[in-house]
Amino acid sequence: MNKSTETKKTRCAEIKRKTAETQISVKLTLDGEGICDIATGIGFLDHMLTLLAKHSFMDLTVKAKGDLEVDSHHTVEDIGIVLGEALREALGDKAGIHRYGNCFIPMDETLAQACLDFSGRPFLVFGAEIPKIKLGNYDTEMTEEFFRAVAMHCGLTLHIRVLYGSNVHHIIEAIFKAFARAVAQAAAVDPRVKGVMSSKGVL
Repeated sequence: MNKSTETKKTRCAEIKRKTAETQISVKLTLDGEGICDIATGIGFLDHMLTLLAKHSFMDLTVKAKGDLEVDSHHTVEDIGIVLGEALREALGDKAGIHRYGNCFIPMDETLAQACLDFSGRPFLVFGAEIPKIKLGNYDTEMTEEFFRAVAMHCGLTLHIRVLYGSNVHHIIEAIFKAFARAVAQAAAVDPRVKGVMSSKGVL
């Protein structure tokens, strides 16, 4: 068994988080086939996480129960927290990965970009103006909070921008797809990478 195969077999994580407001479980395998099992109680978020799995090639299970009678805030943010922690754990010491990912996604009238670095230094730049409306029971303003939670708890430097777009569904969907493809690119194992992709020797 070569080193690459060993790396792929171990790149998975399962994280659970329970608070007075939410109960979240995330299981992921980085080197999967995009298979997913998503149930958050928020239909639009289920759709976005399904797209995240499909376009990142991650196998992803997300189960969530939250105080949706209040609003979607706690549930969406806490899913982002747990997903970020799961990504961090699955990546391990990040040996052999590309580290950086960048993707533009067009969706009809919308063009979105996600550019990221599994740097260990959490930071989010969110350059997207999303109208504050509801899509089902999903509060669209939670999109930024979701990605902030992922970035902070993964140790991810993440820049997201929407160059243009008018349909709110398209804007958010393009963001999730761009993020998914950037993750797939950055997390990909390359046999040319010896150790980690950093002159410091650690990420």
